[in-house]
Amino acid sequence: MTYPELWRRLLPLYDEGEAKAIVRMVLDVGFGLSLADVYADKVTQLSQDDARLLHKMMDKLVQGVPVQYVLGCAEFAGRTFEVGQGVLIPRPETEELCAWIVQVCKDRATTGTPPTLLDIGTGSGCIATTLALDLPTWRVSAIDISQKALDIATRNAQKLDAEVQFALQDALCMPPDTNLWDVIVSNPPYIMQCEALQMESNVLQNEPHSALFVPNEEPLLFYESIARYALHALKSGGKLFFEINPLCHDAMQRMLIDMGWQAIETRNDAFGKQRMMSATRPKGVK
Repeated sequence: MTYPELWRRLLPLYDEGEAKAIVRMVLDVGFGLSLADVYADKVTQLSQDDARLLHKMMDKLVQGVPVQYVLGCAEFAGRTFEVGQGVLIPRPETEELCAWIVQVCKDRATTGTPPTLLDIGTGSGCIATTLALDLPTWRVSAIDISQKALDIATRNAQKLDAEVQFALQDALCMPPDTNLWDVIVSNPPYIMQCEALQMESNVLQNEPHSALFVPNEEPLLFYESIARYALHALKSGGKLFFEINPLCHDAMQRMLIDMGWQAIETRNDAFGKQRMMSATRPKGVK
């Protein structure tokens, strides 16, 4: 099967440019074929075993399975992470959240006890592993309610030689910790169920709904639980970082203000959407 034949199979699902990009990614990551190799028609020179594997991969892509799940990996912040259908595929906007945290934390004095950071709802571990590698003097921990996600996150940290402590924990039932963390970060489920009608079918059919959706009537369900936990679990002056639903930005701000959080800041993602928010734990909270 030639390169044009491959990408044309995806046209019912994707436009031409995206179809070509997906096939090139499969050929590059899955079979080591460069763009020059593709245009030199080396796709037709694959071994029988590789040709059979490519056929199976294309069948999955035609069924709408995201290319990252087909390949079993995704790029995030310049590193390759294992992904599977039990975890969300890492997104570029989450890279921006990590970059913001690194910018804020990289110059923190590290004399004495190492500063601590907790990632709540770690999924593939992309946030926790990235921050552990980019903030090497920090002690990073991460939690998730899914054991399957924790297994994948643990393998990612090990493969990338990152020091992260993982634990099974429900973000809606956090323990009564006090003064444990310097930073807490979370990219929790935040898509309202009513937004599903506007989402691509391959996302809805393949990515875990428990990591995507919240009830329409409780869009801040996870944020409220995490923010209440962080009021006591963060050290005085500690920082809370969220990836947020732009539709809930104003409600998020009001919630944090009502709780007493200080220095609330919003940042836009590369597409100009209000996607990230930070707040500082007020002093004197008991």
